[in-house]
Amino acid sequence: MNSDIIQTTEQIVLPILKDNNLELVDIEFVKEGNDWFLRVYIDKEGGVDISECGFVSEKLSEKLDEIDPIKEAYFLEVSSPGAERPLKTKKDFDNHVNENVYIKLYAPIEGEKEYEGILKQFENDVATISYRFKSRTKEVEIPFDKIANARLAVVF
Repeated sequence: MNSDIIQTTEQIVLPILKDNNLELVDIEFVKEGNDWFLRVYIDKEGGVDISECGFVSEKLSEKLDEIDPIKEAYFLEVSSPGAERPLKTKKDFDNHVNENVYIKLYAPIEGEKEYEGILKQFENDVATISYRFKSRTKEVEIPFDKIANARLAVVF
């Protein structure tokens, strides 16, 4: 059911985003406590501001009310993905070369299931990560299909 709601929401929101030069980052439909939340994360180069989020929320809400694909009461939230934006597509990886990333794997590579470091390149569906191990810098190549989830990582 949740995947149907996410898919329907995606079909509705994509034209709105395209018309406004915005990008869909992610959609979640989750229950927290007694409440359901439909969260839509949007972005563009340079980031989105609150007025863009409000505009998309208003247009999306109108379409959702019209189609009514969600029977439960829910809260609609449209926002930026934030500093630790998820990396879901190959294009996301291409767009974030030379940035700090955190990657979690389905199965270990070189004995590890998690890596954090600089995304040095993304070619032929393989991410090359440069990371610190003890006092040395190492590199690991991670096939895209082995990545369970990935996001940008803030460095302090």
